[in-house]
Amino acid sequence: MRKALLRILPCLIVLLGLVMARPAYPAPLTPSPVMLANVYHSGIALGDYWVSEKYDGVRGYWDGEKLRARSGAIIYAPAWFTAHLPKTPMDGELWAGRGQFEQASATIRQLTPDDEAWRHIRYMVFDLPGHAGTFDQRIPALQQLVAQIDQPWVQAVSQFKVADEKALKRKLDEVVQSGAEGLVLHRGASLYRAGRSDDLLKFKPFDDAEARVVDYVPGKGKYAGMMGSLLVEAPDGTRFRIGTGFTDEQRRKPPPMGSLVTYRYQGITSGGKPRFARFMRVRDEP
Repeated sequence: MRKALLRILPCLIVLLGLVMARPAYPAPLTPSPVMLANVYHSGIALGDYWVSEKYDGVRGYWDGEKLRARSGAIIYAPAWFTAHLPKTPMDGELWAGRGQFEQASATIRQLTPDDEAWRHIRYMVFDLPGHAGTFDQRIPALQQLVAQIDQPWVQAVSQFKVADEKALKRKLDEVVQSGAEGLVLHRGASLYRAGRSDDLLKFKPFDDAEARVVDYVPGKGKYAGMMGSLLVEAPDGTRFRIGTGFTDEQRRKPPPMGSLVTYRYQGITSGGKPRFARFMRVRDEP
C-alpha cells in the first residue's frame, strides 16, 4: 500500500498544484452585442456578400463611451487611443499585425495600459452597430466616420467582391500565405443583429471552435510536473482532451479552470468529437 501511494503521490501533487494555482473564474459578464460568424459553406450566393481579411486580433466593441471585449469586459486602452472615437458605436478588431495575436492579447489584457505597447495596436473597424441601414449602406458611412476620426491607428477594413468560389479560394490562399488567418464574408443586405447567423461567415483553411476548461490532465515524460492536456467541454456537453498546441510556459501556467479556449480541428470523429483538436488561445476575455 505504501509503495502504491508513493507511486501516485507525484501525480496528486501536480493536480493539486494546478488547481490551487488557478483562481476561480469570474462571474460571466454581459456580452457585447456583436455579430458572430458562422463557418463558410459552398452554395451561397457570393454576389450578395462583401469579403474582407479576417484580422487575427482581439474583438473590440466601442459602445460610444468605452472600449469593450466580446465578453463585455472593459479594455483599458490609453486615453489617447480612444480620445477621438465618436459617440457612435463601432465594431472592429484590435490588431497588432499578421501573426501577432499574442502581442495584441498581452497588450490588451493589461489593466494598466502600456503606452508603448499600444503604439503597435490598430483598431480595424468593420461595422457600425448603431446604424439602421444595410451593410451595403454601412460601408460608406463607416469609411466617412473613420476619415473624420483621422487617426492613423483607427482604420476602416477594406471590403471587396469576388466573382465566384474559385476566386474566393484563390484569395484565401493569397492572404493565408501572407500570414493572415483567413477571410470574412458579410451579406450586403443584412442589418446589424447581435448573434450568429449566415449574414456573417468566416472562411479559413481549418475549422475552429470554443470549449470550456473543466479539468487538467498531468503531463508525463518531458512534461512531468506540468499540464499534459486540457479536459474541455463543448457547448453541446461533449467532453474531450486537447493536448497539443501549447508552449512550455502555457503548460506550466495553463488556462484558468472554467475559461473558454479556442481550438482548431479537422472534422469530427464517428464518436462526435473534434478530430486532431489543437489549442490556439484563451478566448479574448481581458
